[in-house]
Amino acid sequence: MKKGLGLLLILVLGFVLMACGGDDNGDNGGTDLDEAEGLTAEISVQVEEDWLPIYEAARDRVLEDNPDATISFIETPSFDHLDVLDSTDPTNEDVADLYAIPADRIFGLYQNDALAAINALDLADRVGGFDDYEGGLGGNFMINEEYMAFPMNIETLINFANTANADDLGIDLSSDVEFTELDHEDMLIPVFNAWFGVAITNSAEIELLGHDEDGELFSDLTQDFDELDPEKQAVFEALFNYWQAHHEAGTDLWDNEAAWGYMDAEFTTGGNTALRIEGPWSTGNLSNQAGDGEDLDILPLSQVTVNGNPMGQWQGGWGLVLNSRIEMDEEQMLLGHRMIEEIMNTDYAVEFFEASGKIMENVDTSVYTDSDDLSDTDKEVIAAVIESYNEAPARPLFTEWGQVWDTWENGMLSWSSVNPANVEEAYQEIQASFEAMMLNF
Repeated sequence: MKKGLGLLLILVLGFVLMACGGDDNGDNGGTDLDEAEGLTAEISVQVEEDWLPIYEAARDRVLEDNPDATISFIETPSFDHLDVLDSTDPTNEDVADLYAIPADRIFGLYQNDALAAINALDLADRVGGFDDYEGGLGGNFMINEEYMAFPMNIETLINFANTANADDLGIDLSSDVEFTELDHEDMLIPVFNAWFGVAITNSAEIELLGHDEDGELFSDLTQDFDELDPEKQAVFEALFNYWQAHHEAGTDLWDNEAAWGYMDAEFTTGGNTALRIEGPWSTGNLSNQAGDGEDLDILPLSQVTVNGNPMGQWQGGWGLVLNSRIEMDEEQMLLGHRMIEEIMNTDYAVEFFEASGKIMENVDTSVYTDSDDLSDTDKEVIAAVIESYNEAPARPLFTEWGQVWDTWENGMLSWSSVNPANVEEAYQEIQASFEAMMLNF
């Protein structure tokens, strides 16, 4: 009898696993979007202040087919919202049912059971414009054959140039600019911050933290300096020379608090800096510094080279996610999907950019550049972001990479206190920092 019951349990378990398993292209979340009409559910949506007009219009379109549904807003910055979630749990009423996240948060939130699976492929078909959904940002949001977020926008770093300063400094912006041939203030990059530093390390394909063929974590920076490939050695020679010039000149670039004000002052027209790398969200600030936009030019990140190799940051981005607490409520899930669909309605891509500064992955560049509502600067920024994004490597999203931020910064900032005499001594500080990090794994 016990043997028979055991066999029965095995058969039942096997059937359940087969029923729950996804196909080769990922589980579609189980939500039938064709039923998203006449809903009476209630959901909350996190929204930043500047995004309100877009979100309110999206809500109105959803409620046209669902007049008895309720969609309320929690108006708060995205990172503040995530802080609330991190310090409590998904059931907290101050955590929205639908909210935005940067792509690098996806694995941590998944591990903490904070996310509901999304019917992403059907949603992508309804939104439209995705030539290769799984090959883009959407594919990065698939974990264990389930899609846990829907692409909101792409982002990467680009070059901002002050043309007046470039003319004064004799820098030709019409062709590639070689970083190692510039004076130390010609181009200011807070390389101690890995968000910017990887633009240089990626030029030589330096892996700060990755997985080998066996899936084991490794870092190039645990190798001795003489074991590095020549191109990787040359990157650290460039970084050391850059630090040494700033150290001897007594600038604030290697001060993680004062660096930002220093860069703003020098990039202002009449200053000593012609180039900075930043994201599109900094356009307004940098435009003000560059003669209220009169002296501002936008260049792809790859137009600046390091030892002849183009700079490149990451294919980064944001996604929209649903709270795991609504996963068992079919109507709430449907209402959440409909709200995502209307927020990401490509008919309003230009308005979406104007409100949020966010560029949709699934919208052709011409939609933006042909718009009469965007300024020439906005069009240049969008074109540069899309070009730089397409040339960049994928951003590492696994949770362990989060330890790289402090590891890199601590190693780089240590140079100013250790005062290394040469690149080998400088690299040893980085190596020690990364060796310590690897012990955590």
